[in-house]
Amino acid sequence: MELIIGIDDAGRGPVIGPMTLAGVLVNKEIENVFKQLEVKDSKLIPPKKREVLAQKIRENAISFHIALTHANEIDEKLRTGTNLNTVEAEKAAEIINNLTTTTQEPIRIIIDCPSPNKESWKRDVLKKVNKQEGISIACEHKADRDYVVVSAASILAKSAREKEIAILKKNIGKDFGSGYPNDPKTIQFLKENSEQHQEDNIFRETWATFQNHKKEKEQMKLGEF
Repeated sequence: MELIIGIDDAGRGPVIGPMTLAGVLVNKEIENVFKQLEVKDSKLIPPKKREVLAQKIRENAISFHIALTHANEIDEKLRTGTNLNTVEAEKAAEIINNLTTTTQEPIRIIIDCPSPNKESWKRDVLKKVNKQEGISIACEHKADRDYVVVSAASILAKSAREKEIAILKKNIGKDFGSGYPNDPKTIQFLKENSEQHQEDNIFRETWATFQNHKKEKEQMKLGEF
């Protein structure tokens, strides 16, 4: 029976917190179970229902794997010339390597592609994949909408990121909102706490949102003299 892996990300754009990728390994029978559960793109599911579905996915999948990229790792990669699409390709390959090590059956892999150039990004993924025989990889835009196994991966990725965000908030004892630049609570937190929590490695300091805030702070300090 053909095996299928779906891979999707969550948290590419936030100024606070990690990017997560999730991979889900299923067969056709499990894929049908997900369809019956009405698994779909995580962005279309309310948080409470998403967590219920995440647990169902973890229980029913043959296997799954979560790959985290924390804010300081993203900054380090970008500062040394590795862009975010390449980072995501590396993490997608990590998932594929993890989920294909224990099986000899043919595996079809569907990845929600973050890059406009699907074929180029697919080549970046394949460079890091250990198992080259018996697998086929399709990199598609809107795969989280069009393939239920990728929808399942999107739910696990979102769930994993939300758990990491909850841990960060508990560790620093403050609520910074979603971590996204369009969240007023996140921007207010950045303005008030960027220096205090800079050593906690929660901010993506290479992001324009953080850099613009830093420039504003420096200009304000200069204006005090």
